[in-house]
Amino acid sequence: MKIIKPILVLVSLLIALTIIIPAVLVLPFSDEHLVSGKLGENLAGVPPEDELTAVADSEVEVAVFRSSKSKIENVLLEDYLVGVVASEMPAEFNEEALKAQALTARTYIVKKLLSKDDIGVPEGAQVTDTQIHQVYKSDDELRTGWGVSYDWKKKKVLAAVRATSGKILTYNGEAITATFFSTSNGYTENSEDYWPGNIPYLRSVSSPWDKNSPKFSSQKVMTVKSFEARLGVNLGSGSTIGKIIELTEGKRVSKVDFNGKLLSGKDIREKLELRSSDFVWERKGSNIVITTKGFGHGVGMSQYGANGMAEEGKNYQEIVKHYYQGVEITSAESMMATITAQK
Repeated sequence: MKIIKPILVLVSLLIALTIIIPAVLVLPFSDEHLVSGKLGENLAGVPPEDELTAVADSEVEVAVFRSSKSKIENVLLEDYLVGVVASEMPAEFNEEALKAQALTARTYIVKKLLSKDDIGVPEGAQVTDTQIHQVYKSDDELRTGWGVSYDWKKKKVLAAVRATSGKILTYNGEAITATFFSTSNGYTENSEDYWPGNIPYLRSVSSPWDKNSPKFSSQKVMTVKSFEARLGVNLGSGSTIGKIIELTEGKRVSKVDFNGKLLSGKDIREKLELRSSDFVWERKGSNIVITTKGFGHGVGMSQYGANGMAEEGKNYQEIVKHYYQGVEITSAESMMATITAQK
């Protein structure tokens, strides 16, 4: 018994060491350490459950062509999304609307990076910083533009990006084309009424909140001569300005007949540089006064509509599922891994 007792003590000590030593070795590389060290930023105001998923956005880089500098900058995905959300939606908007915008922005860039589509992008870049893709501004540009409001606006936008970190919008398991625009005329458009192709999740839905948007209604005045030249039509001396013969499901102009020449509402909007394809017009002397409702192409999520929904208490999940029919909010982990592997 006197010999066995020291042996038992030694065995117990060895067992304890085998448990303690691995735990000590693993501790410095735990998820908590990686999040706080890798991001290196104050997470105050961001829900704790979002801290771990934020790492996914920090591991992917986006090659952005900076148009004003004619150079390419490699930007971490999280920083890119902050720059996009801040540029595409007012920071004054409700937090849930900003989260919806962050989700659409991440979905867009993930789909873009996976497709390797570089049409219209300089060699070595993946996107531009313009409306051709998504408007992006760097932190320095945001600081200059926001001035004394920089701190609270940056914190608010960053929180929205991190609250949706690692998540995208999918339809049948694939990232969607998450189009958005400023203000609707009260309805969004079916995709095929503005662009070629019927996209099942881009359906016309009501958006009554847009009526509170400062961009809901506008007028444009141009001479008859300019109107005719831009559209390639001859109005004559009468008061009639073409005949609207068809509307879209979203209550916008689909087709106009100018004495046998048919033009689409989209063509007219683009050629006359109108805010929307929901327009009416009247001739006043040598001028034509055009009144439009809404601002933008009308397909996908209305930004002012999203803010109106948020102000009524809807969360970002409800907002995106209203404007994108039948979609799911899913983890982009596997897609992020694919993008990283392609580097």
